[in-house]
Amino acid sequence: MKNIYVTQPYLPDLGAFSALLEEIWASRRLTNNGPLHEQLEREVAEYLGVEHLSLFSNGTIALMTALRALDLRGEVITTPFSFVATTHAIAWNGLRPVFSDIEAETFNLDPARLEAAITPETCAIMPVHCYGTPCEVEAIGEIAARHGLRGIYDAAHAFGVRDAGGSVLRHGDLAVLSFHATKVFSTLEGGAIIAPDAETKRRIDRLKNFGIVNEVEVDGIGLNGKMNEVQAAFGLLQLRAVDAALAERARVAARYRAAVADIPGLTCLPAQIAAHENNAYFPVLVGPAYPLGRDALYEALRARGIYARRYFYPLISSIPAYRDLPSARAGNLPVANRIGAQVLCLPIYPDLTDGDVDRILDAIRAAGT
Repeated sequence: MKNIYVTQPYLPDLGAFSALLEEIWASRRLTNNGPLHEQLEREVAEYLGVEHLSLFSNGTIALMTALRALDLRGEVITTPFSFVATTHAIAWNGLRPVFSDIEAETFNLDPARLEAAITPETCAIMPVHCYGTPCEVEAIGEIAARHGLRGIYDAAHAFGVRDAGGSVLRHGDLAVLSFHATKVFSTLEGGAIIAPDAETKRRIDRLKNFGIVNEVEVDGIGLNGKMNEVQAAFGLLQLRAVDAALAERARVAARYRAAVADIPGLTCLPAQIAAHENNAYFPVLVGPAYPLGRDALYEALRARGIYARRYFYPLISSIPAYRDLPSARAGNLPVANRIGAQVLCLPIYPDLTDGDVDRILDAIRAAGT
């Protein structure tokens, strides 16, 4: 019986990909803003409904560059419930991460807790649209404006996510996407920064190319964050299929949601919250009413060839690099610690069949008997 993993990349037609690779080879433009890079940048911006988008070689470098572009100094408030790249990008910029607790309903930063984390050294807030669920952007934006803070959204999971006003990526000073192979939209590795205006995009584009202005001028300390042509080719083919992929993810999510409602001790995001997602992940919480603890269920599924993931565990605040920070104390993050101990992300990807989903659900039911 085949193994089932938490996610799998949505692969394009190999014949079409091969044709684009031949085109790249014939052009001898492998990187440095080649024609496929420029085409993908335009098409992704159009698809997302944003005007100023800069492609990157990966999402972590995009996060690092976004912080650098705003010329920040001091402390950045962020969530402990995310992938480690969120906080690493802060630390790599010589900034000090400060953790604030999350909401139990959305797993996003809790605006009610933010102001208690603000000090005279605070320069920015970096929320995460966790699992693609939009943060309370209006409340966070109001707090940032009142205290003169910048807002950088880690939108790694939020490709295609919209709210009542349009793309969720329009919020904050900058928003950063990931196009890793495990994401809803992939360029193998990759990412992007969404900027509010053309001048900010120009600054970001220079920073991702060593700070180079032209052949004889370098106006800042940049890095190499450029996306190459092979990544762009993969992305162009992915973009053609992304709506179909999102529809298949929604199919899987609906099947899970209906079944989880009948399994005592398991809960998932409320339907009214999940309606705004792209189904990038399907997290469930394993509560006391379920016969096994989260870790025991995780192992029981693995024994059946089902590789769910404990996203996000351990919390970033508990790893050695950050656990000694005052804001990392468990007492400061009670909700994040509880969710981190209960969360389990079930497999979800477009090629997951109804039979695969039934196998996963049967294994969960069997483990609880």
